[in-house]
Amino acid sequence: MSPIPRRSLLKAAAVAGAAAQFSWALGARDAEAAPAAAADGADPVTLDWLEDGGLGAAPGTTVGVPWPMGAHQPDQSFAVTDADGGHVPVQTWPLAYWPDGSLKWTAHAVATGTGKLTLTTGTPAEPARKVTVDSGGGTIDVSTGVITAKIGKNGSTLIKSVTRGSTEIARNGRLVLLRQPEIEDEDQGTVRTERFDGAVTAVTVEQDGPVRAVVRVDGKHRKGDREWLPFTIRLYFYAGSDSFRMVHTITYDGKQEPGKASGDFIRGLGVRFTVPMRDAAYDRHIRIGGEGTGLLREAVQGITGLRRDPGAAVQAAQYEGKKLPDPATWDQRVTTRLRYIPHWGDYTLAQLSADGFTVRKRTKKGHGWITVGGGRRASGFGYVGGASGGLSFGLRDFWEKFPAQLDIRDAHTDQATVTLWLWSPEAQPMDLRFYHDGMGQDTYAEQLEGLNITYEDHEPGFGTPYGIARTSELLFWANDSTPTAATLARQAEAVRVLPQLAAPPRQLIKAKVFGPGLYSEPDRSTPAKARIEDHLDFLFTYYKDQVETRRWYGFWDYGDIMHTYDSARHVWRYDIGGYAWDNSELSPDLWLWYAYLRSGRSDIFRFAEAMTRHTGEVDVYHLGTWAGLGTRHGVQHFADSAKQQRIANTTYRRFYYFLTADERVGDLMHANVDSDETFLVLDPQRKVRTDPYTPDRHALSIGFGTDWSGLVSAWLTEWERKGPKWEKAKARVLSTMAGIAAQPNGFVQGSGLYDLDTGEFAVADKPAVSVSHLSAVFGLNELCAELIHLVDMPKFKEAYLDYCRYFNATKAEQAARYGTHFGSLLLFQGHSRLDAYAAVQTGDAALAERAWAKFYASDGYTESSPWKTEKLTGPATLVEGAEAAWVSTNDTALYGLAAIENLALLGDRMPA
Repeated sequence: MSPIPRRSLLKAAAVAGAAAQFSWALGARDAEAAPAAAADGADPVTLDWLEDGGLGAAPGTTVGVPWPMGAHQPDQSFAVTDADGGHVPVQTWPLAYWPDGSLKWTAHAVATGTGKLTLTTGTPAEPARKVTVDSGGGTIDVSTGVITAKIGKNGSTLIKSVTRGSTEIARNGRLVLLRQPEIEDEDQGTVRTERFDGAVTAVTVEQDGPVRAVVRVDGKHRKGDREWLPFTIRLYFYAGSDSFRMVHTITYDGKQEPGKASGDFIRGLGVRFTVPMRDAAYDRHIRIGGEGTGLLREAVQGITGLRRDPGAAVQAAQYEGKKLPDPATWDQRVTTRLRYIPHWGDYTLAQLSADGFTVRKRTKKGHGWITVGGGRRASGFGYVGGASGGLSFGLRDFWEKFPAQLDIRDAHTDQATVTLWLWSPEAQPMDLRFYHDGMGQDTYAEQLEGLNITYEDHEPGFGTPYGIARTSELLFWANDSTPTAATLARQAEAVRVLPQLAAPPRQLIKAKVFGPGLYSEPDRSTPAKARIEDHLDFLFTYYKDQVETRRWYGFWDYGDIMHTYDSARHVWRYDIGGYAWDNSELSPDLWLWYAYLRSGRSDIFRFAEAMTRHTGEVDVYHLGTWAGLGTRHGVQHFADSAKQQRIANTTYRRFYYFLTADERVGDLMHANVDSDETFLVLDPQRKVRTDPYTPDRHALSIGFGTDWSGLVSAWLTEWERKGPKWEKAKARVLSTMAGIAAQPNGFVQGSGLYDLDTGEFAVADKPAVSVSHLSAVFGLNELCAELIHLVDMPKFKEAYLDYCRYFNATKAEQAARYGTHFGSLLLFQGHSRLDAYAAVQTGDAALAERAWAKFYASDGYTESSPWKTEKLTGPATLVEGAEAAWVSTNDTALYGLAAIENLALLGDRMPA
């Protein structure tokens, strides 16, 4: 297949004529900017931190930067300077390429930085202390120039040791899993648990410096002959750093059956290190993060508050974590009685809900626990060690993904143990059983009746968690002494909010990535624009507040939002079928990422980041029959029987990957390349088909909307990343685009028969009209805008613009074009963005007018919507807060995307 030529939006004469007629057309804007595109793309890019404070105590950061087509070739090198013009060492690699082979996205890793940084072409500075990787022996040794980690190639030890200089700070880093084979639905007896250890099966060096090194470790948890709960661990090291980051992913492959008390219930899931203790007991220090930068600051053997005083200077030194003077210099009434002062070897902080943590301690195993204190939300940070060195550790999103726990054990001995529990063993076991008994819904007819009352698409055996996944992030510091309180606070802050560099919105807009022309920076230059901006701000703030008010937190839940509100009970419909967790329905992920792309707001980025982590892991299957498919909205994230491509949609993951170069999200996107195979095992239309159909490898029914948009996003991403299957992916992008374009009615045909081996759609022998209000609301418009920009295929563009033109048309107009109308449709406000896109592409002023008419006065939100909340207090609600009963997530996602895209495309064509 011949290379795809660089795309020009003015290539077609009709579009060129339209652009000449209407100066507001996107083609005209591109024509004016085109001569300077390459030069403009080579301009320096100012990178800034999402939050104030720079890198802080974090080991390093990586940022993705987009470039206009043709601006840079693959061999281009880049340099970074700080605000004073000083050279900042940087490691650069390509993330994606344009079809002409030029760089589309590059990733840049830095290990230092506080203020704004400038990225330019040039020779990168080398770090004074490089990251090096040596995999020649029995371990993979990674050195940052400050610390060295020895990573095991097999067995149960992930990290055999972490040293700083000649001092071993930690050893025997391993995974621990507690399985509870039975769950007590009644209070009947003793709970049994069994321990599994992580067993390494593969280790891969993905990057080896000089600024950043990444090592991937894969395996399963093992006890005896049983292996289960696969894991993938990535360890990140940056030049000159005394710390490293761990990204920890598990995929659930256990068995839990509804109505049964036996199964694979996780009672505890953690990461554990041994920390050598070399100092005297009074020089061993415990630090546990409380709320904010709060710290519990104690010693294993405390010498403050005693009946006898060792001296103010000695007490102050211990509190500060400094090595104490020889006890011979203390008040001897203390020195001679040191053996009577208890050694507190064990500490636990348990965060069993989003609203409360407790801290307790004991002297050693077999003795009683003493309450230390507690609070609402712990930072998830701690330290154990002494004047000669120790380990700081932290678990990100600690209280948000409760139940979590931090344990320090045996700090009074020569080997302390630290465990960061991703699932606290003190919590109830992880119960993933389906939540009801089916209620007699054994046939499709009965299931459709159930759908008509609870909106849940039930089917026996489909409400399984088998194959869902979850990723957690941890940080560790190897300290040469007990850090100061200020340093510990900086470390705790890095755990809570991992520093992230970002390219500015204007660079994202200029580079024409993620649907060129579909987003622009916020503009309040007119009252009408200002009102829409206010509405967008209101909606985001409302959902951010609802996460807090409704406590949308928890290990499996954090990052998702609810679907529909119950105004009678003043709650979201958390317990009603398909009205509960949203699971990406109608693309709230897209709304949030587009809101970030145009604004650069850190709060929107963090919200979208949490959603991407959740929806890409929890709402999608990664193992088993349905690997590559996601689950429709429901009471549990895996509950509904609609397992579809639209939820696993790579479109929702691409933003986070390209903005951060996150390898785990890259894995998820690559895994979707072959998800067309899932249509062999599960027909998404199986319950409502009236025509005879049996899935066949050479004739799979695939819809051109929700199905194809998910598939093509995975193929496009693999192609532009030049992934292992990029040539196959490229061929599928082009062949399916051509196949849709060749249908008698293009996109309006609705679906086609797809051949898995050739990657092509069969061309129907007669025209059909099959249009759904859902077809374009799972990223189709955004994907097609990208594809039309990338691929010179006029017939495809014509087919898509026809779909855009006629969805919101009158039934008479539809019938005149296609022989029959599209039936009863919904979601006209959301589809106004299709009108806007087509208006700009064709220069059709009537379409532009219709876009705003449908946006303002069809369905969804209007200017007459309340645009405010009402205060809620007891006894009407469980927790005091606010409600906007008129808000639904479907309408929010569609309004948000339509507002953003219409403003970008037709902001200067708004009605008076």
